[in-house]
Amino acid sequence: MWKDILFVGLGGGIGSVLRFLTSRIVARYAQAEWLFMGTFAANVIGSFLIGLFAGWMLANHPENQTFRLLFIVGFCGGYTTFSTFALENFRLIEMQQWGMVLLYTLASVALGILAVWVGMKVAR
Repeated sequence: MWKDILFVGLGGGIGSVLRFLTSRIVARYAQAEWLFMGTFAANVIGSFLIGLFAGWMLANHPENQTFRLLFIVGFCGGYTTFSTFALENFRLIEMQQWGMVLLYTLASVALGILAVWVGMKVAR
């Protein structure tokens, strides 16, 4: 258990630092009204990476839990949770669960925005 936690924490720490750097680099080149592009870039890159890592792992080493914990759960989870969201939706699409894809996507976005608003209201 402690070894698993170590791998997730190590991957998550590296992913978080790289997300910060990605956002800073993109923000340096984005105009003020496009400042969200750093987060957007991290989300899209993270989605690509979780697909790449999951695809490679499933094709080559499906039982390699260390790789999964370090790169998929830790790194991609630290870089962006959006990558996990995208992977889960992809799996639902593969299972042709269209209603669940729509519900999960809309609810995640709407409730996420609502949660930000509620958190800001509580903080003020």
